Amino acid sequence: MSIIEIKNVTKRFNDKLVLDNVSYEVEKGEIFGFIGPNGAGKSTLINIMTSLLEPDSGTVKICGYDILKESIKAKECIGYVPQDISLLEELTAYDNLEFFGAFYGLKGKELKERIKEALEVTGLVDKKKEKVKKFSGGMKRRLNIAAAIMHHPKVLIMDEPTVGVDPQSRNHIFNFTKNICKEWGTTVIYTSHYMEEVEELCKRVFIVDLGREIAYGSKEEIKSSVFPNNKVIIEASGITAELILNISKISGILNVKENQDSIILTIDSNFKLNSVLLILEENKINIKKISYEEAKLEDVFLALTGKTLRD
Repeated sequence: MSIIEIKNVTKRFNDKLVLDNVSYEVEKGEIFGFIGPNGAGKSTLINIMTSLLEPDSGTVKICGYDILKESIKAKECIGYVPQDISLLEELTAYDNLEFFGAFYGLKGKELKERIKEALEVTGLVDKKKEKVKKFSGGMKRRLNIAAAIMHHPKVLIMDEPTVGVDPQSRNHIFNFTKNICKEWGTTVIYTSHYMEEVEELCKRVFIVDLGREIAYGSKEEIKSSVFPNNKVIIEASGITAELILNISKISGILNVKENQDSIILTIDSNFKLNSVLLILEENKINIKKISYEEAKLEDVFLALTGKTLRD
């Protein structure tokens, strides 16, 4: 079931086409990766999704509500963690959450319960009475997230949530993101310049560059569309040319290369490791290590856009 529907969204700034007929859907309860190099159009689309900008054409629906026609209802479904820290530095963590909670219409006992809950899930209970100006960058990021979830949003947009954070806060943010989907059923849109984060957290991704869709689907689908074949590397001693020739005849192996004391196999989906192990055993080859190498999202992104996320 789709909780977010983006259809044919186009946006221009003067003569510059920033978004070109962009469409995708996000399923309820998933962590969805939204990635692209600088200037790709990510921020523009996020601003449209949060109704800070209007598209020139196309539609955006959040929780079934059109962001233009039913803006208030759509925005009630959204929690937004901006890339830039949005906190009141002179106030304590608790007072910040009290302030933001009031914007969501929370008050009295419910407000106190939501503040307690937000501090717990972001690991900031012990810091609730400290002023924000004394917080590390990572703690500020976590408090920013706490402020965004006070109203229990059905959709949480996290825009570069780990920029400039310490490893402890990064782990907190990772665990929080996984748990809020699992325990609350919240849908997360996750943007990051760190491709390994998207690799770990997201099952499906949308890659945008120069305002256009470059790839969209599960990580596996996107990887296999660019790099259809993976590699198996066998470190062993006693490798001979005859052995390499025999291995190359096995079904599912597309290419065999020898590199010092390693055999590098390029394989397809028909590959069976057992077939190779039998030949190695027959030839009394001493195996030191076997490793499997598949394409990383970073490699796919570079191949598709010609850029790294940090360009």
